[in-house]
Amino acid sequence: MTSVVIGRDGLSRCAWCEAAPEFDAYHDNEWGYPVDDDIRLFEKLCLESFQSGLSWRTILAKRDNFRQAFHNFDFNQIAEFNETDIERLLQDSGIVRHRGKIEAVINNAQCAKQMVLNEGSLAAYFWRFEPDESKLGEPQSVSQSEESKNLSKQLKKLGWKFVGPTTVYSFMQAMGLINDHVIACVFRDKISQARQTFKRP
Repeated sequence: MTSVVIGRDGLSRCAWCEAAPEFDAYHDNEWGYPVDDDIRLFEKLCLESFQSGLSWRTILAKRDNFRQAFHNFDFNQIAEFNETDIERLLQDSGIVRHRGKIEAVINNAQCAKQMVLNEGSLAAYFWRFEPDESKLGEPQSVSQSEESKNLSKQLKKLGWKFVGPTTVYSFMQAMGLINDHVIACVFRDKISQARQTFKRP
């Protein structure tokens, strides 16, 4: 597979955009831009955990349903979910009905609340694991890194679930902790500029 694909608009994008038409908008407007909003960070980590064993296309298609089912991923509300909520979610055909992953979201919401108390915000904690850009390898050449392994390990120590190093690496790619757009992708420079002006929490 080539590193880029040329879209109908003539722009070169990361080759994975070719897998589905809806990927262009996600790639152009979301993937890799730095994020410091706790709700968005929590949502993405949850959706990455739901993706385990599935395709991102499946999760992206269901994202609005996930948001409705999980109160827009407000972890303060999710932390209060009980068995009735779990049963409700298991009957919701608009999401991925996997009990373990649903329970993990509730568990992780409780962990997120504690992290905010301890660290000030999720963003302040996650951005500590931003790798040195000069030491990164070729974009999209790996599925995990030392930083993702370390963040995964630390999250597990804090009680988080379904946060393996590959899941965490995908989260870091998407939330802008690294710029993993391939060199020939026209959006790589846009991400670089966004990262330069981004104020780390």
